[in-house]
Amino acid sequence: MIERIFGGFGGLVLSAAEETGQFVLLVRSTFQWLLRGRIEWRQTLIQMSRIGVDSLPVTAMTSFFTGMVLALQTGATSKHFFNTPLFVGTVVAFSIVMELGPVMTAIVVAGRAGAAIAAELGTMKVTEQIDALYTLGTDPVRYLVIPRLLAFMVVLPLLTVISDFTGIIGGLFVAQVKYDIPTTVYWHDIIDNMEIRHFVHGFLKTFVFAFVVSMISSYKGVTTRGGAEGVGKATTSAVVASMTLVLVLDYFATALLNAMGIT
Repeated sequence: MIERIFGGFGGLVLSAAEETGQFVLLVRSTFQWLLRGRIEWRQTLIQMSRIGVDSLPVTAMTSFFTGMVLALQTGATSKHFFNTPLFVGTVVAFSIVMELGPVMTAIVVAGRAGAAIAAELGTMKVTEQIDALYTLGTDPVRYLVIPRLLAFMVVLPLLTVISDFTGIIGGLFVAQVKYDIPTTVYWHDIIDNMEIRHFVHGFLKTFVFAFVVSMISSYKGVTTRGGAEGVGKATTSAVVASMTLVLVLDYFATALLNAMGIT
């Protein structure tokens, strides 16, 4: 029994090491092609449309209701302690811009666009379309992975900015309707307390999230095995790994930015 336990644990370690090595090799190949400047711009623009434009409605709606919930909870808490809703705009803006905007947008886009990338590339892998690219002398990393990476790096920060704005507007809606806070008071709370560095704090993290989500989704897609069942497993694995790493890396990115004084 002990032999089986240690054997199973060793198998898991070897499998994790193999996956990590393959992922690092994919990242290295991606950077090599980027440094050569051989970029498929047409495919990049197509992916920007699929990832950015198609994800805009769901990210905006998610952020809008997140801002509404924040305003509702902030107003209720401040009324409980101070008998009046205080700093609703400040709390909503800081929470959305520095943390919830970048993280929620990355998670939503990972669940929508990341899953689509893993499923698309996984289908191409099991139907041997990726092998056909090798046969034709085209590197799949250059033709498939890099356009998706660049598209993510461009559109995810833009989606985050839009999500920040819609989240603040959602908070304004609740502040006016629920707590009768004037629009001028709400905006003055934000303008008087928020600085550019607070926006930069959240904005910089989106590039880390974009890289992680795009590379994991692409990796899971191009390494798919096992036919249609394998495509489903790869898609699920890509979404779970992307969301988990977004939350993990958010902590380390926040700690690094705080140490650099961008807080």
